[in-house]
Amino acid sequence: MAIALAIAASLLFGTADFLGGFATKRARTIPVVIFSQLMGLAIACVVAGSFTPHASVHVADLAWGAAAGLAGGAGLGIFYRALGAATMGIVAAVTGVATAVVPVVVGLSLGEHPGLVPLAGVALAAVAILLVSAAITPATERSVRQLGAAIPPRALGAAIIAGCCFGTFYVLIRNAGPGAGIWPLAAARGASVSLYLVAGLVARQSLRVPRAALPVIVGAGALDMVANISFLLAAHRNGALLVVVGTLASLYPVTTIVLARIVLRERLSGLQSLGLALAGGAIVLISAG
Repeated sequence: MAIALAIAASLLFGTADFLGGFATKRARTIPVVIFSQLMGLAIACVVAGSFTPHASVHVADLAWGAAAGLAGGAGLGIFYRALGAATMGIVAAVTGVATAVVPVVVGLSLGEHPGLVPLAGVALAAVAILLVSAAITPATERSVRQLGAAIPPRALGAAIIAGCCFGTFYVLIRNAGPGAGIWPLAAARGASVSLYLVAGLVARQSLRVPRAALPVIVGAGALDMVANISFLLAAHRNGALLVVVGTLASLYPVTTIVLARIVLRERLSGLQSLGLALAGGAIVLISAG
């Protein structure tokens, strides 16, 4: 069940990221993050209150959630900005690699032993994400001229930093006790919303967003929270390893890139297609453990 939940989290994260990146092409990053995170906060509170009303919540659980929210919230803003400034597929893939590295390193350092077959799957997943990040084949002559700027150095750095923030989120939120239910995620969203409200005030940035972008922003926030719930449930399953669930959840760029291919017609190269196939193989190997 942990494997299935982690895979579901990656699919949902990828879809949410696509919608968030799409929104930041039409609106400023801070209001996009605030409204999407507010939607996530509302869902977390409803789910926590409805399904885990008698959860045993301790201050430490909420503190872990808040810390995770600050890390994930910071990463989300950086990530959305990079998605809006460069080719979506490449940014998503680079971020995915950085995301996977953090829980794998932490899990192994804590003494987790997933076995040779799952470890081979983890390594294959990293290769898959790297291949998926190969240059996208341009669809038009205009795209050919613009391909050199598909991911500027600043966007590349932002993608790596965002991935490290997401990986840190995985590690921190897992430390919240299973008995706390979904409340640590509510704390996480409360912290991230507060972070961006302060950022918006400091930057004196208007929180207005185009009306047409609101459904996309709300959808991104809703899917992102459902993805977080799926990951938290996966991480708290008996016997679940951070190395395994963290890697599977980090395959979200596959979904983002497929959606970019379908909706934005960002065409895939042969290496990217191979990367998608290897991602499927990685899931099989990890699940075999």
